[in-house]
Amino acid sequence: MSSAEFDQRAPHAGTGASYAAAGVDIEAGDRAVELMKEWVKKTKRPEVLGGLGGFAGLFDASALKRYERPLLASATDGVGTKVDLARKMGVYDTIGHDLVGMVVDDLVVCGAEPLFMTDYICVGKVHPERVAAIVKGIAEGCVLAGCALVGGETAEHPGLLGPDDFDVAGAGTGVVEYDQLLGADRIREGDAVIAMASSGLHSNGYSLVRHVVFDRAKMTLDQHVEEFGRTLGEELLEPTKIYSLDCLALTRTAEVHGFSHITGGGLANNLARVIPDHLHATVDRSTWTPGAVFDLVGTAGNVERLELEKTLNMGVGMMAIVPEVSVDVALQTLADRGVDAWVAGEILARGDHRDGAELTGDYSK
Repeated sequence: MSSAEFDQRAPHAGTGASYAAAGVDIEAGDRAVELMKEWVKKTKRPEVLGGLGGFAGLFDASALKRYERPLLASATDGVGTKVDLARKMGVYDTIGHDLVGMVVDDLVVCGAEPLFMTDYICVGKVHPERVAAIVKGIAEGCVLAGCALVGGETAEHPGLLGPDDFDVAGAGTGVVEYDQLLGADRIREGDAVIAMASSGLHSNGYSLVRHVVFDRAKMTLDQHVEEFGRTLGEELLEPTKIYSLDCLALTRTAEVHGFSHITGGGLANNLARVIPDHLHATVDRSTWTPGAVFDLVGTAGNVERLELEKTLNMGVGMMAIVPEVSVDVALQTLADRGVDAWVAGEILARGDHRDGAELTGDYSK
């Protein structure tokens, strides 16, 4: 029985319990759905059936018949405490880019093309325009990733979350041909490691960042920072760069042995996840200069370099591992797509190295 039916049947409608009295506004949720429909429509791929509002999103799997042996890849993620900055700044249409980037760029690491995503938005109180702005950002991110947003859920949790509190999560599905699956078994000694620049902090390490800039440095979100050329809040909310289409383009023009998405845990730890046990990756810090935001966090918080590198991406959001003969065409492909990329390291025999990857040298000034 729905809450509306319950209210109509209650003998004392004015005093009886209701979903609305408990803090859940179904009408506000309906308004939010109407507001977000136009943005979700922009993500539609030809394989998507139906529209927003059903109980499940539909994707025509017959599109996979062109594959000899299609492998479905799945990933799920959130945005972490970056949502708190969005809430404090009242900016809700960028956080969705972060969500999409966290999901689809995990998918593309194995060579999978992202097909579709679903999202979950949990709020203390439904503000229709706010929810629609969040979905707008997710939809824009899906367009950048080439995938469809086929559905989602907005849940109102009064009593558990404050009226302005919210969190977001998402899940994505992709597909890759079995014989084109990327991973550790393809990587060879002598391969080059190509770094792709991040747009900033992306969506990891914000618990450390927030502690440093607010608790230790006593900075404010509206504070102009000369090194950024904008306010602290604007820098911290810079959306995650989405690499999926760039990486897929790279697999079509060059031989690629692997990718590594640089997220929580930092550059070396994420790179090590795709390196086979008998090999070792070295990355030369002198090949790039981390952005000003990384220096600010390190200096203001007196954070040791190793701790920064274990937490933040340090200016690299994605890495590609390619044979030496493919380096030039790989760099040209990325340059043509507007991606700042460079050779940052190489793959060596494991030898006496205990770890799968390490950073060497000092950052360029």
